[in-house]
Amino acid sequence: MSLSLLTQDHLDRVAIEVQKGFLTIGELIALGTELDLPLSQVVVAEAMIREDKDFDLVTEECFAAFAHNMRALEKGTKDGNSFVLGTVASDLAKQDVGVLIGDELIDRALVYTLATEVGNHEVGLSPCAGTGDSCPYTGLLKALMVTGVDLARVKLTAALILKVGSIYRAGKATTGCNMEGYGAGSPATAAALTDLRGGTAEQVGKAMVLAISPTLAVPCTPRVITRGLCGAHIGSAILIGNLASNLILKSTIPVDIDVDVMIAMAARIHREAAPVITAVNVKYMRPYFSKRPQVEALLTKEQALGQDDPSNIILAEAREELHAMLESSRPLTRTMGEIVVGGSSIAVGSPTNMARIAHALKKGSIKQVDIELTKDLYNRRSINVPAILMGAMFGSHTSDGDMYGKVMDLPGIKNINITLSEIEEPEVQRIRLTTDQGSVWIDSRNRGGARVAIVDCSPSVEAALAAAKDLGIQVVS
Repeated sequence: MSLSLLTQDHLDRVAIEVQKGFLTIGELIALGTELDLPLSQVVVAEAMIREDKDFDLVTEECFAAFAHNMRALEKGTKDGNSFVLGTVASDLAKQDVGVLIGDELIDRALVYTLATEVGNHEVGLSPCAGTGDSCPYTGLLKALMVTGVDLARVKLTAALILKVGSIYRAGKATTGCNMEGYGAGSPATAAALTDLRGGTAEQVGKAMVLAISPTLAVPCTPRVITRGLCGAHIGSAILIGNLASNLILKSTIPVDIDVDVMIAMAARIHREAAPVITAVNVKYMRPYFSKRPQVEALLTKEQALGQDDPSNIILAEAREELHAMLESSRPLTRTMGEIVVGGSSIAVGSPTNMARIAHALKKGSIKQVDIELTKDLYNRRSINVPAILMGAMFGSHTSDGDMYGKVMDLPGIKNINITLSEIEEPEVQRIRLTTDQGSVWIDSRNRGGARVAIVDCSPSVEAALAAAKDLGIQVVS
């Protein structure tokens, strides 16, 4: 029996929008909300109109698109051996359900996602954005089938998955798991599970927003040709998608961002971040790349130079970098920093402690406060400016939630001049307190854990360091 909920009136309404061009997820969600339809139904409606096919034919053909990938999944589950993942899928498939996680559906989806990737390295896959996102798509659909979901409903879910995948396919322009296995797989999983669990079109969009967020700028190739790492990427698509779905369906977590904004941002970050991230990947990962001797033999001596750097060299360099980082570490039992209100130790705690140092150095009554923040901090001004002002004006500790909540309404704040400026240079946070007896100026750098790096200060860096010590503020380089 057909699962279509679509009336002719529904189709006529969708057709009006289809005439304008391909519809985004956000536009489809708006239609779903208007027509009181699940997102999967609206997705199929668009395809029915655009391709002149009936409901069941659309869902059947969407599911059929996964035919080869299902065979690859079976290969991976049975005896597939990947050059980067080994026999991980068959290892897991031989064990009891629940081998990775207690939820049977998600456990099977994880195993089948890994199996599809192993099969990919044996017999290839039909790609969407790439072969990476085809893995969680296929794995989730297979898991739905083996856990008892009606085949017609699985086919409808396949249509929704492909709609999400089609947008990521269009946006995939360079290397990066942020638009493929992890990046596309996470929101597609979130959409599929939320829709399947009875979520509204609007809830599907919110779940997708949550699922996209942790995937932004995540690299892949050439890291993907190191052994093992890809398994966590594609598996995480299932885990993050499931988490996002449950957060939306089982809580009142607020999500204000339109899903189209998130996808557009993901695509832009994907294009702009890839050159930088890939260069860093190659530096650290090259000694661990899986290689084929027959291919390496094709390189000239000049080309091969530096390609076989042993892993112990990069390991020594990595440890040297880590030792430099650890110079600012505190004893194990005092690792945690002091309490910070406002939601972020780096965006709120660090600039607040800068302001507290300035307060300790100032003489006389404050007449003006000038704050300069790097782009990231400036755009989080709603959470850090109240904390900076409570530190600068009253010397309040980063844990003073009561003062944080009321400081912007205090007469002492309203009766002075306050300026706020954005700085292009990364990490910069500066403050100047002008009083009736002079001024204090601190140029510092933003650090996590409410730490501060002091670059310059008037009256002196030495005075700032001494004040920080008296206040118990950790200063780092």
